[in-house]
Amino acid sequence: MLNVTLDSLGLETVRGDESFVSRVQDMPVSKEEFFDLTKMAKYVGVTEQFKDVINTFHTPEGETPAGFKRELVMEKDGVVKVNLVRDISYDKNGILRPTNVLFSADSANPYEVKPISPLISNLTCNPGIIYDLFINNPKANVGNKYKNRDEVMAEIGRVLGPGCDISVELNNPFEQDFNKILEEAEKFREMFSKYRVVIKVPHTGAVTPQNVTQLLSGNKKLDKRPDQVGTEDALRGHNLALKLHEHGFRVNFTLMFEPFQTMLAMQARPYFINTFLRHRLLQSQNIKKYVDMYEVSKDNKILETLKDYFISCDYYTEADRDMALADVLAFGKDLLKYRHFEDKQGQDGLDGMRHNLRVLKNSNLKDTRLIVCSMEGPYNYPDIDKLLTEPEFQDMNHKVVITAEPNYLARFTSTNQVISYQRRFMNAANGQS
Repeated sequence: MLNVTLDSLGLETVRGDESFVSRVQDMPVSKEEFFDLTKMAKYVGVTEQFKDVINTFHTPEGETPAGFKRELVMEKDGVVKVNLVRDISYDKNGILRPTNVLFSADSANPYEVKPISPLISNLTCNPGIIYDLFINNPKANVGNKYKNRDEVMAEIGRVLGPGCDISVELNNPFEQDFNKILEEAEKFREMFSKYRVVIKVPHTGAVTPQNVTQLLSGNKKLDKRPDQVGTEDALRGHNLALKLHEHGFRVNFTLMFEPFQTMLAMQARPYFINTFLRHRLLQSQNIKKYVDMYEVSKDNKILETLKDYFISCDYYTEADRDMALADVLAFGKDLLKYRHFEDKQGQDGLDGMRHNLRVLKNSNLKDTRLIVCSMEGPYNYPDIDKLLTEPEFQDMNHKVVITAEPNYLARFTSTNQVISYQRRFMNAANGQS
């Protein structure tokens, strides 16, 4: 096989671009590109964006940074230029990462992010992760070293390097002054650069700027069910995501739990959509347990317990305590049916992931990826791993980013036989020079 590189073309370098072009002389060129360029190109240079990327990340001589693919751009007067385009599928020097599936850390703890940083291409966090799990957690924030969100995120950015996108959530998505939201987003763009920053925008649903305070006081329950929405308020997140996109920000459109959310979410042109697993799967398991118990016993107390469970999980409100038990049972059965919880499409809780991959496959958003998130227990990750080898989804692996707490991912590096074999090996080597 004949290997052809940019250097093989023997082109004269554009004056002033010599130090930049030297970084990509070994860039592979396809046979078709080679024959086209020998006819069309006389000079080789780099784009202004190429220079900006190199300078932004203080890239060592002879390299291009991780998180960018190299592309050729034909300009006038026989000048072909190399551009660097943001794509987290790439490691440094335009080399693809080892797998099409990418990994991400769900953390704002610099100490736990550091060991996994060479292996991931994205980081996601939210106010709960930043404040509850790290800043205000003395066991995590050792010596109270980090005082605020900006200090934490700046350190995260330093630890991760240029190859990782960083998804950071707005403190208050219900802020009604868009300029204030834009100011917050701009601060993160300045911190991480326009190449790495991704702004997380949540679905807002029945929560509005007027009733969000209900979640902060008293019993912290909303007085609206998820289906009791106003059009403008329910689409607040969508319009905010679209507006940020129009201002040049990539958006991680988050809080996506049910498949029916996906098509409308895509209209906001997000960079990431999401499939949340953990709580939805647990709730499906509990709903099925109550429905099955009732079907065996016909004891209405079980349906009362199921109603309480729906209230505790925000399917119902306190005002629904008088809901007819027959309606409670029907609602539970409908949920299980919609989630395919009793067939192979959803028994593993991954019906939403399957659905979202099918939507992505038929979408016109070539850069949008699916983040699979919020997982726990011994089966979530292994089940995802198996799903991605199913024939239907093998050609969609490049659209998937798996994110979890670093320690959750780490547990799947180990098995009982690792221990057994290490016992054997270490005892065999013990005392040997």
